[in-house]
Amino acid sequence: MSCWLRRARRGASTIVRVQKRLTPLLAAGALGACGAAWCQTPESQSDQRTAAAGSAAAEQPSQLASDIKRYFTAPLHWDRGDWAWFGGALVAIGAAHHYDTQVQTHFIKTLGPSKTTNSKDVQDAIPTAAVFVATWGYANLIGDSNGRAEAWAMLEAAGLGSVTAYALKYAVGRERPDQTTDPNQWRKSGGNSFPSFHSTAAFAVGTVLAESGNDDYRWVRRFLGYGLGAATSYERLKHNAHWLSDTVAGAALGIASAHFAMNRRDRTDEQTSLRVVPVERGAMLTYNVSLP
Repeated sequence: MSCWLRRARRGASTIVRVQKRLTPLLAAGALGACGAAWCQTPESQSDQRTAAAGSAAAEQPSQLASDIKRYFTAPLHWDRGDWAWFGGALVAIGAAHHYDTQVQTHFIKTLGPSKTTNSKDVQDAIPTAAVFVATWGYANLIGDSNGRAEAWAMLEAAGLGSVTAYALKYAVGRERPDQTTDPNQWRKSGGNSFPSFHSTAAFAVGTVLAESGNDDYRWVRRFLGYGLGAATSYERLKHNAHWLSDTVAGAALGIASAHFAMNRRDRTDEQTSLRVVPVERGAMLTYNVSLP
């Protein structure tokens, strides 16, 4: 009987520890889900501009091939502001790289080396997924085409950003902080640290949440949206899965992808095009521009 009681106590203690670990995660997911649903704008409150955008929601999946092409050829159409933003992102990544070792050392000293071996990839992805599911589910529940368009923008931004992140991971080949203590281990076999996929997806979804809809709850949207990205990046650092510069690069990539997805209805960039035209005995490079 006493042996059975000891086993029961150990089982109860294990359940309590699991509950304590899951409580912050579930709270973050619930906050993001409730916030996304609460900030959703019903069609009855939309103005003519958002209503027109919502009416095109059904056509969005069919535009995916075109959006993919425009996304990966976007640098051909960048203006000074776009290149300035790109340069600023590179500066921010470089500045973060300077503190990679200090940040990793801080978390290792705080948490102890025994807690830095599990990157907890699935756990850190749940809040981002919860925000997307809540936005999509609530939009369908109330029949809001604007909300469905917002959810599609989240999905497209996260998808395009993630594809780019994975391409960069294997091109750069940077080792993770749980593989090495040197943040300058680039072009290594098996290295896939730069940029952070989780930060990319979180900032892609969060930026769409923050900057979509009307301005009635703008501060709430931005708090939840950018808070989602910042919290996810913090967790990746805390779990010793990424260097600081990995998360900064992921944030820049996610934000840029989100703005692309939100502005994809603006087709002004298609008024200019760079093409290779076959001619007799060769080819000719042409640049077309439509003047007002």
